[in-house]
Order: sequence, then C-alpha cells, then structure tokens
Amino acid sequence: MRKILLIEDDVVLRENTSELLELSNYEVVNAPNGKIGVEVAKETLPDIIVCDIMMPELDGYGVLEALTKNESTQHIPFIFLSAKTERKDVRKGMDLGADDYITKPFSEDELISAIESRLAKASILKDLREKKDENKEDTEALRSLNDLKNYFEDNGETFRYAKETSIYKEGKNSNYIYLITSGLIKCHKLDEQGKQLTTALYKEDDLFGYTSFSQNLAYQESATTIQETELVGLSKKALTNVLDKNHKVTLELIELLTEDLAIVKDQLLQMAYSSVSKKTANTILMFAEKLNRKPEEQIKISRNDLASVAGIATETLIRTMSSFKKQGIIEIEGRTIRILDLEKLKEIC
Repeated sequence: MRKILLIEDDVVLRENTSELLELSNYEVVNAPNGKIGVEVAKETLPDIIVCDIMMPELDGYGVLEALTKNESTQHIPFIFLSAKTERKDVRKGMDLGADDYITKPFSEDELISAIESRLAKASILKDLREKKDENKEDTEALRSLNDLKNYFEDNGETFRYAKETSIYKEGKNSNYIYLITSGLIKCHKLDEQGKQLTTALYKEDDLFGYTSFSQNLAYQESATTIQETELVGLSKKALTNVLDKNHKVTLELIELLTEDLAIVKDQLLQMAYSSVSKKTANTILMFAEKLNRKPEEQIKISRNDLASVAGIATETLIRTMSSFKKQGIIEIEGRTIRILDLEKLKEIC
C-alpha cells in the first residue's frame, strides 16, 4: 500500500482528505503544520507528499525547500494543495521543485489522478536513477586502457596549468594519478650537485604520477609543465578500486609501466655510453615525437629542457646543435628548431 503524507493545518480539510485517500487504498500519515511535516517526512519516508502552502510554524515553500536539501527525502514527489491561485504563487512552487499544484476546492478525481500520475513518474525516475548508479558502479565494463582513460575523464578532477608550472614536487604526498588531456610535461630529479635530470616526457593521452597503488608513498620525482597543460586527476584509492575489479585493464597498465621502465633503461644507457652527438640527436627526435610534430614542422623548446633530457651540460648541447646547424641537419632560430635532414639525424642516433 502506497504511503501519503498529508500536511494540512485545517483540521476538517485534513480529516476529510485523509478519509478520501484511505478509501482509495492509500496509507495516510498526517501532520498539522509544516515544521512537524518535515520531521514526519524524514521519519516515515512516504511515497508522496501532499502539502498546504499557508501554514503556521513553516509554510509549504519552506517544507519543500527543507526536504529538497535532505538526501533521503529529495526525490519524494511533492504536490502543493492550496487556495492560492495566482500565477506567481504557482510559479514559485514549481521553481522550488514541486511536481504538481492543486487548487482548493478540488474534486476527488482531480486529487487521485494527480497523485497516481506523480507516483508513476517517480517510479520511472527511480528506475532510471538506479540504472545510472549501477552503470556508474559497474566498472567491469572497462575492457581496455582506453576505457580506463575514459573513466578518468568521466570521474576525475580537472586541473589546468600554465607553461613552466609545477604540478607536484619530489617528496610530496602522492594523491592523484594523472591523465594528460592536452599539453606536455616533464618529470625530473636533481642530482647531488643540484643539476636537473629529466627522467620522462609525457604528452596528451599519457598517464603519469604513479608511485604505488597500495602504499602511501611520496612522489619520487617532480613534474613540471613544458606547455600550457590540462590534466585529469583520479585519486589513488579510486583507481585501485577500478583495477581491483578489472584485471584485464590492470594487465594493460602493467604493460604500460613495463614500457616506461624500458624507456628509462634505454635513457640511462644512452646517458652512460652514447656520444654527445647521439644524445642530442635522440633528444631532438624525442621532443618532435612528444610534441606530435612532423619533421618539417618547427619545435619550440628551451635549451635547458633539451640538455636535461639528453643528460649533458647546456653549453655542450648548444655547441653540438651549432654543429648540426653547420652540417645542414637542423635550422635554429631563437628557441625554435626545425629538422632539415631527418635521415642524417637518424643516422647519428
């Protein structure tokens, strides 16, 4: 049996309306004023509320506003019952979120019809909310790393950073895993002499910022934007919950981490054994790739960033690039570099 809360200060009207509703097979709970009505609504959680407007203690508008702010009562359909018939009064009630407005005097059919239609609508909306909640919680739908990235965009928090802005610093608490939606960032560390070493470059659609998914470890490196950048951050706890329920995605993420580790190893080998020319050529090509540039397109990057990635002194990098320029391999204008002879640059690598 559906439960109706009737909030009405007129004793005669309240008793007559209650009797009418009970004869129509509804369970009726009564409240003599708005203040009591709010408490009864929270306690009994009726299927629908029929409420007068002009009442002592708290009027109908106040009742609706109070119940709308309460999570347990905000979706209960609400019908105003009042002798106030001016358009502004009706509009005010509907703007506050009322589902219907019945004016006094009313017929039995009019009241029952309004209640039945609003209960039917409420049932449909409830089903839609539950289905939406199920879909939101059903992270089993994530089948690939691309699905995980979509999950980031749908559920993460967006951050925007200007060029050359710190995202996080080494040693700080790691709260988020990030997906880059636009821009370019570098991760870097300082050696004992205070020289900056770039450990990784990340571009649009890359994930970064992971230290540990199970422990509260601090960031092991710093991250700074190279360009104006937009990120989506997902808390480590939220990501861990997703990965717990999606083993296939977890395996793909492990593959991604393995690839990152391989890149770091190659970078270390290059820094340890490659010539300065090879390091410089590799770094120019790396930045061109990360910036999604074709070889004939310009790339604009600071010499310090290039040297940091290459693992050489800035002065050494500048000398090597000047040599490349004399050989006709690259063109340099200020901070802008254009590759003129891609094959020759690749041969050096």
